[in-house]
Amino acid sequence: MGAAIPTIPASVDEWLAALASAPGEFGTLLRTPWAEQLERGYGHTIREVGQQPVTWIETAARLRGLAPVLSESLAGAESVVFTGSGSSVYAAECVAPCLQQALGVPVSAVPAGLILTHPETCLPPNGTFLVVSLARSGNSPESRAVVDWLLECRPRARHLFITCNRQGALATSYRDRPEVRVVVLDEKTDDRSLVMTSSFTNLVLAGRALGSVRDPGACEERARRVARSAGSLLLHETEGLRRVAQSGFDTVAYLGSGCRLGSAREAALKMLEMNSGEVWTLAESYLGFRHGPMSALRPGTLLVAFLSSDPLVRAYELDLLRELDRKGLAARRIVFGADLPGGLAVGPDVLLVDAGTGQPCPDEDLTILDAVVGQLLAFFRCLEAGHRPDSPSEASVITRVVSGFEIHRRDGAR
Repeated sequence: MGAAIPTIPASVDEWLAALASAPGEFGTLLRTPWAEQLERGYGHTIREVGQQPVTWIETAARLRGLAPVLSESLAGAESVVFTGSGSSVYAAECVAPCLQQALGVPVSAVPAGLILTHPETCLPPNGTFLVVSLARSGNSPESRAVVDWLLECRPRARHLFITCNRQGALATSYRDRPEVRVVVLDEKTDDRSLVMTSSFTNLVLAGRALGSVRDPGACEERARRVARSAGSLLLHETEGLRRVAQSGFDTVAYLGSGCRLGSAREAALKMLEMNSGEVWTLAESYLGFRHGPMSALRPGTLLVAFLSSDPLVRAYELDLLRELDRKGLAARRIVFGADLPGGLAVGPDVLLVDAGTGQPCPDEDLTILDAVVGQLLAFFRCLEAGHRPDSPSEASVITRVVSGFEIHRRDGAR
């Protein structure tokens, strides 16, 4: 980024005021009177995107105080299963790989719907395991159905709910169950917008805290470091992302490796949701992209490349980007990562966004910064198309909480 890394104030309002005073369209939109922001349908979304650096620091402090709860949840667990639906399962995909390394036990990310339909294929076949349910509202049909089934049919499963809504079913309905523990994040993370923004990144950060139970201060230091980087991004990089968002495209391909495939999927979902399905999206790994998905690239496709900090992984990723250059594909692209190498900008349609941490930044930390990049790009594209970011699904094809549907049971399933 090349700009000074800001100090993040303790107050969301103070931080948003700093963003509002910055030059560029993001600041202008924040300076607009609140009533007009709501009338134009973006007030909640822009606040929830902008407030994230402050909320991460608050979440880390909260999780430090809850370290005993996390430690109790992990005690004796031979494996860990993270689950959720939609953005929440993408959050799980961001968390699971690094937690497996930190905890030294198998950790997987499993969609809640898969547990409902094919539990025997995605849950540990034996032993005591911890199920970590990530949820913004805690009210989705799958969330409760999965918990109810597991409590009945898998008594060796323990449960940790991490949710943003203290009034939701996950937070309120299982308080008396000894195998259940609940972590409720600050109410600011319970986004009022249709799409998940603050909730997603804070769920990722909270899930990562399970890997720091022996050193709770590490989670706070991580949050402060990444918050400063996100602050720099919000202050200095929004204009570049706005210009790309307004450049005209109808498809976007997002690339990420390892845990950052989860954030690539989340960024793709944000673009799809905020633009009412009018922008088609694809998320894939760099190495997987050659095996067919590359054929989806069109002259107007935008490529968003989340570049790894790991030297070996980055080498594979750069090979793919060079291959695209040789083939004349995806000339319009955004490359985001930490300490970006030279030689990436090969044309006027390439935007390089450096994470600007001022120090090495591992991929597991970059996942939540990837999400912010994806949120901003989708937000500006939504406004350019004349939609309302707070409620972009004008025909209510999707809703903030998935509507109820019948839960079916396989008789005798255990």
